[in-house]
Amino acid sequence: MPAPKLNIRTVIAFGHDVVAAAIAWSLAYLFRFNFEIPFVYLASLEEILPWVVPIHAAAFLFFGLYRGLWHYASLPDLRRILFAVSASAAAVPLVLYMLQILVGVPRTVLILAPILLLFIMGSSRLAYRFWKEHRLYGRSKTGGNLVLVIGASDAAVGLVKELARNVEWRVAGFLDDDPAKRGLMLHGFKVLGRINDLPEVARKLGVAHAIIALTSSASDRRKSYRTHSDRRRPDRLLRDRRRALQLCAAAGVKALIVPSYNDLVSGNIKVSQIRTVEPEDLLGRDPVVLDNDGLHDLLTGKTVLVTGAGGSIGSELCRQIVKFAPAQLVLFELNEFALYSIEQEFQADFPEIPMIFAIGDVKDEARLSQVFLQYRPAIVFHAAAYKHVPLMEQENAWQAVLNNVRGTYVLAQTAIRYGVEKFVLISTDKAVNPTNVMGASKRLAEMVCQALQQSIASPDSPTENASGKIVLGSRLERRQEPRFVMVRFGNVLGSAGSVIPKFREQIEKGGPITVTHSEITRYFMSIPEAAQLVLQAGLMGGKRRGGEIFVLDMGEPIKIADLARDLIRLSGLSEDEIKIVYNGLRPGEKLYEELLADDENTLPTPHPKLRIAQARQVDRKWLTALLAWLEEHPALSDEEVKRELPRWVPEYVSAESVIPVSQVRESRIA
Repeated sequence: MPAPKLNIRTVIAFGHDVVAAAIAWSLAYLFRFNFEIPFVYLASLEEILPWVVPIHAAAFLFFGLYRGLWHYASLPDLRRILFAVSASAAAVPLVLYMLQILVGVPRTVLILAPILLLFIMGSSRLAYRFWKEHRLYGRSKTGGNLVLVIGASDAAVGLVKELARNVEWRVAGFLDDDPAKRGLMLHGFKVLGRINDLPEVARKLGVAHAIIALTSSASDRRKSYRTHSDRRRPDRLLRDRRRALQLCAAAGVKALIVPSYNDLVSGNIKVSQIRTVEPEDLLGRDPVVLDNDGLHDLLTGKTVLVTGAGGSIGSELCRQIVKFAPAQLVLFELNEFALYSIEQEFQADFPEIPMIFAIGDVKDEARLSQVFLQYRPAIVFHAAAYKHVPLMEQENAWQAVLNNVRGTYVLAQTAIRYGVEKFVLISTDKAVNPTNVMGASKRLAEMVCQALQQSIASPDSPTENASGKIVLGSRLERRQEPRFVMVRFGNVLGSAGSVIPKFREQIEKGGPITVTHSEITRYFMSIPEAAQLVLQAGLMGGKRRGGEIFVLDMGEPIKIADLARDLIRLSGLSEDEIKIVYNGLRPGEKLYEELLADDENTLPTPHPKLRIAQARQVDRKWLTALLAWLEEHPALSDEEVKRELPRWVPEYVSAESVIPVSQVRESRIA
């Protein structure tokens, strides 16, 4: 065992245990002879102590009894004491026998002395911890904010232990729905009732704060993809968190939460981590486990280019990528202010990472060639796209096609020409059975990447369009064959243009909150989780042929109306104060999103949150025809775009043709 760091505490603790060993053996003799030790045995005690005490001291040091503080004495410390005492109890008779002085030692003493020593060493440590915590934190029992802990799992008990050490908080007890825990005492605090009893318990005890410490086991999480009707069943953890939040709002109790699921389960919690509840906390999602070693191989020491780097997903991708120390990060963005904002943040937070902030349009082949030639990126993450459904549906349909389809093609062609190793396209669940132009354009972008991957497989016969322009760069220009990976996922909370900022703004103005339809649902995940899973998919994709479409596990769909109610409660208000108004589906919207098309199945991957969609394939002839169509039409009207799209995306059906007017125009107050 490594030697403990020498300090005054270590010396005192070691001295205490050495003295305890001498006392334990002396007491063993006293108990054996009813406190009247015969002279001959007293001489035996004096003879063996100079040998017994050093043996115990050596065992104490060997088993590392002094690597911790008595203030934090716990079961692992008691276990080490047990091993040390047991080892010395076996060594002492052996040494005394070899020295031929064992004959004068009563056998009862050999058994009784280790028991007494174990009791003295263990009880002294626990007594010191009790005294220390009472002296430091005892005043918190009569002061601080009274708080209820919702949930009585082992993780919640770990939270209570931390709260008990802090003068800011005073725990009133637990609330839990498990009937077997009702009335039990956990770490000195009682389980006062069910979660539904929160208003009554808070009123009786005068509680103004509650900490939601609800967790779920892996068996509670439904990982596989199901039918649409199955997906609509609410997740239990999500339902319980929402119920707790609703009860807190009704009782006038401020709801708090511990942000990190990992910290809650492991017990690694600090009081400073406790904060108010955010919408992300109500998703009830497990944390992402990344293959860090694999991502280091993918990103470390390489030049990485991210398009749309100023957007919500693009910027978060950059934040995740810099953790793996790329040789250089190229942030490519069309919006000047967005690029300026991200430049200010990254230069302050990551000064050690070389970064290039490049303004440009993904449709501008000359600008892309300039950037790729100068910086030679090895990995490309393509997050730049027009994503706002209603805006792309009216007045801007052709621009959505040009930007999302032709922009992807031009960028991908440039990546191929300059020998990029991997090209990751950020797609969307709206590309599945699309009912809007934006979704159809993203499905087309996926198909472009699929076709390019097939073209790479036959580099000696490059595809040409009607104008004779080669789709792929010549073999001499390419250093290697890139692999294309597509990643589909749903909405991210807090992204630019999402409902969260809009709802918060409406609440600040006093309402009402406008929701398109009472039954509209969407898949949601946090921005960091989405970015992490994109990186993981980028790592896993392309290991064979490339061209895979990864589908993220989006969990359970959430009603937008429920999300609006959550935000009202999180603001400390009620639905009587902030009304919800339903104003009808917007152009291109549908009631629910899908992650797989009707003719698609999925294959599992080693990662539980990623599956591979077996999507319909397209060939090089299809790509040639698509490119010719794009070049033939400098501009098309919205109606012409919608009329032409089924030719290229057979699963596309405009929303107007599938949603009855009665559903679209559901305008009323909740």
